Amino acid sequence: MSQLSAAYRPSIVPAETSAAPLNCSAVLTHHWLVRLRGGEKVLQALCELLPGAPIYTLIHDPQEICQGWPPVRASILNRLPGVRRYYPKLLALLALAARSMRLPEVDLVVCSDAAVAKAMRPHPRSKVVCYCHSPMRYAWDEQLRRQYCRTLPLTQVVPFLLSTALARRIDAAGARRVDQFVANSRHVAARIRRDYGRDSVVVYPPVDLPAEPSREAREDFYLCVGHHVPYKRLDLAVEACTRLGRRLVVIGEGPEVKRLRGQSGLRGQGDITWLGWQMPEVIADCYRRTRGLLFPGEEDFGIVPVEAMAHGCPVVAYGVGGATETVSDGVTGVLFGEQHADALIEAMRRVESTAFDPVAMHAAMQRFSRRRFLEEMRGLLRRVRSDKVTK
Repeated sequence: MSQLSAAYRPSIVPAETSAAPLNCSAVLTHHWLVRLRGGEKVLQALCELLPGAPIYTLIHDPQEICQGWPPVRASILNRLPGVRRYYPKLLALLALAARSMRLPEVDLVVCSDAAVAKAMRPHPRSKVVCYCHSPMRYAWDEQLRRQYCRTLPLTQVVPFLLSTALARRIDAAGARRVDQFVANSRHVAARIRRDYGRDSVVVYPPVDLPAEPSREAREDFYLCVGHHVPYKRLDLAVEACTRLGRRLVVIGEGPEVKRLRGQSGLRGQGDITWLGWQMPEVIADCYRRTRGLLFPGEEDFGIVPVEAMAHGCPVVAYGVGGATETVSDGVTGVLFGEQHADALIEAMRRVESTAFDPVAMHAAMQRFSRRRFLEEMRGLLRRVRSDKVTK
């Protein structure tokens, strides 16, 4: 466990016995709705608890997020031509746009946030609950900010630092208006304490679990799934598989996919299949067949490893952050302690020499079920309405 998460022990929310919708007026807020990933799956579950509640967001792609969702109200930035291609570069404008959005008077504002959605302005009589996937990384993570600055042209470094400083200031002001923080892991709860000076309770996010695990023989390839940005360290998976002579299948897009695909021919990278974004059925099929999921980055929680383990797929994960709360070393996967290719290779060899029980793995993942999330969040929201909060 990381030093950060080991230093802080938040409380865990007790579950209620019923996950029926709440009878109250509410709005939902979310940082941006451009693709269905882990944060958006949490938002979908919150919509079940608060049916009819509109969603306020900064950027919305109606071609990706459309049918089955409540009304979505996007910020003025959503009107910019082609903004869904470059919005991550508008950090300061996103923060300012969030601060300019005023929410209607309702009983509850439930914020699903990994950026600055909490900066939207609630009515003074509304109670605000923030389900925090992570404090905004580029605003609060000094190490990540330094790493990113090294990739920028010199002329862009100062503007980037100024924009992160502004976003951090606006984000901190939004955090002060939150009545109850909810963290998606103990690791994130520790970061909420460090960055915002606030206590929180932990409710693990909902994961769509299969009815039963796969008992099929595993095929000879490894798998990476996700939106591949630098901190997820896809480069380590590529290097490890190349050096071991193992096949790697990569699902998902992101800047690291473009960069590593461009280098693959130059560096002699071996048997790598780049599948891009895929439907959930395709991803589930890969979970059932792969030798193991490689998860070499530091994640706040990590829904993908839980999905994989529920299918009976062992996970090879960097032993920091959320993976320490989901992966049981030697039982559902293997954790490695140093974030470099040699350590990952050693962990892959351990996976290849270990017999994993898919039934036991599937059973261990039931604590991350969707029903459990709905029950815990319903109980928490009811307590917030009754003023039993830990602000």
